[in-house]
Amino acid sequence: MYMTLFGTVIIAAAVGALSEKSGFTRNGYLPSIIICVGGAFLFFFAQILFRRMFGFNLIFGSLGLNAIVSSIGALAIVPTHWRK
Repeated sequence: MYMTLFGTVIIAAAVGALSEKSGFTRNGYLPSIIICVGGAFLFFFAQILFRRMFGFNLIFGSLGLNAIVSSIGALAIVPTHWRK
């Protein structure tokens, strides 16, 4: 579980940095990375909660794909000061 969480954080940080470099966001590197890691953490722990409490899996395919989708979703949802 810890290695999966570590991999999720690494993938989310890479998505945050790449989204800033590509121009998808204009938040700054650190805020984008923090937003992505927060979204990935939230989805990772919600996935564990749903699986243990309800027996329902929130998996899109692989764990890496889950990290990418949750990071992009967090970047799209979280409003920032600079976004128009």
